[in-house]
Amino acid sequence: MSGTTYNARQMIDKLISFDTTSRLSNMELIDFVRDYLAGWGIESLLVPNEDNSKANLYATIGDARQGGIVLSGHTDVVPVDGQNWSTDPFAVAEKDGKLFGRGTCDMKGFIAIALSRVPQLVAANGKTPIHFAFSYDEETGCTGVRSLISHMKQHLPLPRAVIVGEPTDMTVVNAHKGGYTFVTEVTGLEGHSSLAHKGVNAVMIAGEILSEINRIAADFRTRLDTSRRFDPPYSTVHAGLIQGGTALNIIPLNCKIIWELRALPGQGPDEILERIRKFADTLLPAMHAVDPGTGIITECTNAIPPLLPEDGSPVETLVLALAQQNDTYAVSYQTEAGLYQEIEIPTVICGPGSITQAHKPDEYVSLAQIAACETFMDRLVEHIAAN
Repeated sequence: MSGTTYNARQMIDKLISFDTTSRLSNMELIDFVRDYLAGWGIESLLVPNEDNSKANLYATIGDARQGGIVLSGHTDVVPVDGQNWSTDPFAVAEKDGKLFGRGTCDMKGFIAIALSRVPQLVAANGKTPIHFAFSYDEETGCTGVRSLISHMKQHLPLPRAVIVGEPTDMTVVNAHKGGYTFVTEVTGLEGHSSLAHKGVNAVMIAGEILSEINRIAADFRTRLDTSRRFDPPYSTVHAGLIQGGTALNIIPLNCKIIWELRALPGQGPDEILERIRKFADTLLPAMHAVDPGTGIITECTNAIPPLLPEDGSPVETLVLALAQQNDTYAVSYQTEAGLYQEIEIPTVICGPGSITQAHKPDEYVSLAQIAACETFMDRLVEHIAAN
């Protein structure tokens, strides 16, 4: 069977043209990929979200038997709102040996190169199946891929390896930090700002919480990772959003802080939760003296497990050979890799581009990185044909 062919650049252009910002649907892109694969006789399994506005896609080239290698990536991208782009973020622009566009680096470049090799993978007709696993809402906490991984565990023959194509400059990454999202909500007591002593200012209480978060962050900076593999070599704490207040002359009733811990492997959320809650307990007596209905609640709302190194695993050995690398690395960002590892599938990360270009205006991937990834995929095709 012969379907439509795309070279890597053509497929990158096509995927970037779909605005799959996480707040939007990814179905137009998913439908395109499904139709493209169908043209080559490849069926796709969709695992949708609750309202069918988004979906994960899982497809197998070869026999759907136990084993095989998963090429995993996310279809969503971060917003471009408020960013000063010099080109259209959803149309690839080539300049100075770089491809500019939202998702060129993070991470439609990898997906596009994998899809461009479908004809070769079909022709290879090897005994080792190749699986595509393309997810939604990775950028909002790896929320979409969880249902796909759950479906794989319950209903599909488990693959023997996963390659996550996040940008690593085509180096082989076998470890990353865990990620934990927290929401702290302060409930105060409203009133006229001229009578501040008769209210409880939720925004100012939240400021006290932020100061404690900063103190915890400073403490963590003194606890260095002895392996020195991570940059930075310690767990980081970051507050990204704060929402509260109604008007300047109203004592704020509510304030919410959304913050995160990017933790070295082995450090979970329990310590930081306990410290924040104990600190909040020191603020409550003064709040309750004004109104017992006031309060502070902190919850962990999302957890992305770390990727733990599995030195010498078959997937690590294979990917080192495909990438022609000798060493493995660790990164501080999170991926779905740790979630695959939780269901006992050895996983590594290797993809084109640099994470330093991700999430920025004028995001780009270099043509040299695209070429390196194409060579990687060609070696994978050769491996499949020989096995």
